[in-house]
Amino acid sequence: MPPAKKEARPASRGGSVRKPAFLKSPRGVKSWKEAAAWLEWRGIEDVECITPDQAGVARGKMMPSKKFTSNTSLALPSAVFMTTITGSYPEDGHGFTYPEHDGDLKLMPDLSTLSAVPWESDPTAQVVCDLVHQDGKEIEFTPRNVLKRVVRAYEERGLRAIVAPEIEFYLVRKNPDPDYPLTPPIGRSGRPIGGGQGYSIAGVNEFDELIDDIYEFSEKQGLEIDTLIHEEGAGQLEINLRHGDPVELADQVFMFKRTIREAALKHDTYATFMAKPIQGQPGSAMHIHQSVVNKRTGRNIFSDASGEESTDFRHFIAGMQKHVPSALVMFAPYVNSYRRLTRGASAPVNTDWGYDNRTTAFRIPRSDPSSRRVENRIPSSDANPYLALAASLACGLVGLIEAQEPEPAATTTVNEDEIELPRSLLEAVALFEEDTALTGILGKSFVSTYAAIKRAEFETFMEVISPWEREYLLLNV
Repeated sequence: MPPAKKEARPASRGGSVRKPAFLKSPRGVKSWKEAAAWLEWRGIEDVECITPDQAGVARGKMMPSKKFTSNTSLALPSAVFMTTITGSYPEDGHGFTYPEHDGDLKLMPDLSTLSAVPWESDPTAQVVCDLVHQDGKEIEFTPRNVLKRVVRAYEERGLRAIVAPEIEFYLVRKNPDPDYPLTPPIGRSGRPIGGGQGYSIAGVNEFDELIDDIYEFSEKQGLEIDTLIHEEGAGQLEINLRHGDPVELADQVFMFKRTIREAALKHDTYATFMAKPIQGQPGSAMHIHQSVVNKRTGRNIFSDASGEESTDFRHFIAGMQKHVPSALVMFAPYVNSYRRLTRGASAPVNTDWGYDNRTTAFRIPRSDPSSRRVENRIPSSDANPYLALAASLACGLVGLIEAQEPEPAATTTVNEDEIELPRSLLEAVALFEEDTALTGILGKSFVSTYAAIKRAEFETFMEVISPWEREYLLLNV
């Protein structure tokens, strides 16, 4: 930060000029002129131009701040957005075609996301970028653009989607050897963290200094945390974000994941967003609260004029029930994700919905009519936030279009019933490709690209021999 004497001060009779508000804002500017001033005022030396790949990993380029503001053309190879989590590439087929010449895609910084990188030793900023073709046409299959496409589909119908994500994650001891299981960290008490600490303040206090860093890093980036709690798992925490625009909230989750990992590393600990990192412990979810408002009136369409549930509310739920199984591969993107979606794991196993019923896939929280919303409890925390939000909103939108009625609300515990969701990655991919209604909203090139990536990831998983196989097959078969 610049010296205190450079900070804004009230204008005096001597003629001092108050600094513009955008200079003091921790996040976002409106123009390149403002960006140049913002970077100079903070003494920023480097800028990270980043964008999420299909896994939600930050990809991009770093450059000196003066080069960033000098109208420099930025590009990334298109293959970056066709790679698996292991760094390999899928084979052609099922509508997927790897680009013959791997052409460049242009990075277009979204200046509203410009913020500091508080964990870097040198003054550094970051900005989230969109991708376009060289002629300026939007890329259909990149995650941020997929979400924007869904948001536009709402806007074309005079609607505006509102979301509020909740992200669970585990703190674990450093584990440089992947052959060894993950274990809970040591807290400030000096003892390994145990499970069963849901909403425990003492559980949160075990990580006071780390959590303080999360809050500090977040504040310096202009990221707003609503609440933070300790979940049921050993060393499992949850951060809730305030409701807002889907793209803005996806950006925040994207940045929060980076922030939490960096804060944990500062304390010699790993933060993991794996869906099921520790055997015998609950999985980690990314619950998504969703509502829809009429853009003209600002009214929540889930409530009618008398404050009762509207037909749109029921149609939205029906769309979730019908199409979420087809979109599951966007909510549960890895083999590990399906270990969470099992009976007795505090996770949904079907598409039931209910009022304030946390055993259902789609929970309706208690609220007043203006805040009526649908909570999608199926996504796991390993999901790309852009794609999870896009899929969830797309399923609800198809429901509004199809105008079907949902099944009756569940009034009992339903996550111990038979599992009705796809049980494996390949099964989920097959359903994903068959849903023409979802494909129409998400885009054909995205669906074929994403499906090909997931098939390739499954094949690399099948190359690994697990401890279970050595334990039960080595000397018995």
